[in-house]
Amino acid sequence: MRSPNHQKNSQIKTILMYGLLSLIALITLFPLLWLVGTAFKSQTENIFQSPPQLLPAQPTWENFVTVWQTNPFAQYIFNSTLVAVLTVVINLIFCALAAYPLARLSFRGRDWIFTAIVTTIMIPFQIVMIPLYILTVQIGLRNTYLGVIFPSLASAFGIFLLRQAFLGVPKELEEAARMDGCSELGLWWNIMLPAIQPALVTLAIFVFIGAWSDFLWPLIVIQDENLYTLPLGVAKLAGTFSSDWRLIAAGSVMSIAPVMLVFLFLQRYIVPTDTGSAVKG
Repeated sequence: MRSPNHQKNSQIKTILMYGLLSLIALITLFPLLWLVGTAFKSQTENIFQSPPQLLPAQPTWENFVTVWQTNPFAQYIFNSTLVAVLTVVINLIFCALAAYPLARLSFRGRDWIFTAIVTTIMIPFQIVMIPLYILTVQIGLRNTYLGVIFPSLASAFGIFLLRQAFLGVPKELEEAARMDGCSELGLWWNIMLPAIQPALVTLAIFVFIGAWSDFLWPLIVIQDENLYTLPLGVAKLAGTFSSDWRLIAAGSVMSIAPVMLVFLFLQRYIVPTDTGSAVKG
């Protein structure tokens, strides 16, 4: 039995720990809270007062309406959505196709190939940016959606993540499928991919966030404003309304809201799957 003093000390430690974590969370979220609050402030409110006021005195949608009416944000959202969705789908397919043989098949040089792929993670994008742009121009993908997607068709991180997930699938599932006459492609599609669903969802979130928020590569490969993604649209907005931070904040909120919604929707799928339960003893 614990003594009353021990229980009291434990409760105090718990309160202090949660208080410290809450303070760290507030400090981390402060820029986001200030951005959202600024987006809803009217023109009469001071956004740079000290101490800062996070909540607007008179919330208004006027900033969002102004941004939407003066800029083709509907086109920006469509472009970003199309690019992000296609990038996620293509990246998942290619990474899963590359990771499966590296994890489940035996062939000469497999470990060396995997090591070479993982090593490319250490290469900064800026090093390959110029040759990648030259290649994109030579194959006629400049100023196209596919040109924006081109560098993200597959990733070393995705191959690594899915390979590790494939290694965790019990061999009994694979052997049972082969005994039933399942082909290699059918085994990959019907057995392996459902077994690594949490890893696929995790990779999809990372790829979506990266594709949605990418600024540098679309800025290089796109000159047509009708193909601008949201980051480019917000950057253009900052140039148009350089003196009005309320409108810039409204455009930024419109840009980050879809990412938060995708994460909140998909996070419930990031749970371990009991693949071993499919094996009957």
